[in-house]
Amino acid sequence: MVNAIITPHGHLDVLSKSEIAVLQRSSNSAYRTLFRNCALAVLSTGVNSDDGHALLAAHADFDIEVISAPRGVKLKVTNAPENAFVGGNIIAGIRNHLFAVLRDIVFLQDQVEMWEQRDESITDMVFKTLRHARALKPRKRPNLIVCWGGHSIDKLEYDYTKEVGYRLGLRELDICTGCGIGAMKGPMKGAAIAHAKQRITDPRYIGITEPGIIASEAPNAVVNELIIMPDIEKRLEAFVRLGHGIVVFPGGAGTAEEILYILGVLLHEDNRNVNLPLIFTGPAESAAYFEQLDEFIGKTIGEEAQSLYKIIIDDPIEVANSMASAMRKVYKNRRKLDDAFFYNWSLTIDEPFQQEFDPTHANMAALDLNRNQPAARLAADLRRAFSGIVAGNVKPYGIEAIQQHGPYSLNGDPSIMRALDALLDSFVQQKRMKLSGDYTPCYVLKNQVAA
Repeated sequence: MVNAIITPHGHLDVLSKSEIAVLQRSSNSAYRTLFRNCALAVLSTGVNSDDGHALLAAHADFDIEVISAPRGVKLKVTNAPENAFVGGNIIAGIRNHLFAVLRDIVFLQDQVEMWEQRDESITDMVFKTLRHARALKPRKRPNLIVCWGGHSIDKLEYDYTKEVGYRLGLRELDICTGCGIGAMKGPMKGAAIAHAKQRITDPRYIGITEPGIIASEAPNAVVNELIIMPDIEKRLEAFVRLGHGIVVFPGGAGTAEEILYILGVLLHEDNRNVNLPLIFTGPAESAAYFEQLDEFIGKTIGEEAQSLYKIIIDDPIEVANSMASAMRKVYKNRRKLDDAFFYNWSLTIDEPFQQEFDPTHANMAALDLNRNQPAARLAADLRRAFSGIVAGNVKPYGIEAIQQHGPYSLNGDPSIMRALDALLDSFVQQKRMKLSGDYTPCYVLKNQVAA
């Protein structure tokens, strides 16, 4: 364990005395605890685990203190993980991530309070959080590709994500992911090599996370822009507002949540004229995964949803060519809609996809997983179901809830529940649900037998 005082390097935000006072005021304050836990996750970068609960328990004696200095702030860490330091000095990338956490947690507190007072829209809140993080680049043409996929993937799939990232990078496309390992790290690592070959001096590897998941998916070392959104819903909105195209690699419950989110959004009739290309891809060995995923989508939210994406198997060059070509179409589409290149204002996102979902046992049991509703509304509740499963799998508070009250109970239309059971079972069999240890399902499904 390491004790150190860390100063910011580079162009980082400074805090006012009142902001520092908020973090110093009480060791029991919610935001100070939030900052401490997120900081620990960043300092644990490189640890091959997705058990946030175990991480917090293993470093119960870790502490971080914000110190006011005449020229800004410093951070005093006590019993910090050794892997974040080399020769007694903190690794530069981890230092930047640490101060990004400080920036976003302080801003998060201010924005939540102002948002509640002013009744601002969630879309405005997402915009302001991204603007504060300097993630919005007004003079750049569309070139940011959001890459989704699981942290628990095998080496073959990981190497494929790197190859796709490499091909995207050669076409001067930037990468945005959930910032963790696996399919979130691979595209960035591949693109970094390609960007170096193309002598690109300002590549972007944006990692977007949220406090509930960061301890389980610590930022990987390639991320050079770390952004912490308030919750999973605002994180998902940040992806689709900021990105210009989406590539989905194999994954588990979290990837299914992301897919249902974007499909539910794109199903809205007001979004029919919005160009946001969506590609599912993986190596030949993952073909069955996408066949089952496509079948699940067809059996639950329907054929229209299936028409919104393209599946490309074992062809990284075709994926990259498709996205490069699509960027020209996105450029023309944004011009036609008189929309910004840096933030997709034209996209309509309904309330069910924006409001924070608290995956309590009662809320999970109350989800409406039935066909007597529009496909987009069903997608919203299916998305929430997968979000709860992610919480029960890897998020510290979710793990604690499962330990105390047992597995979540999900109820719904028999045909939907059978499709859900088949998909989740395939995730378990393929070891896509959890990286650390054996997996015990955090859910039970009911009404699987037709009446």
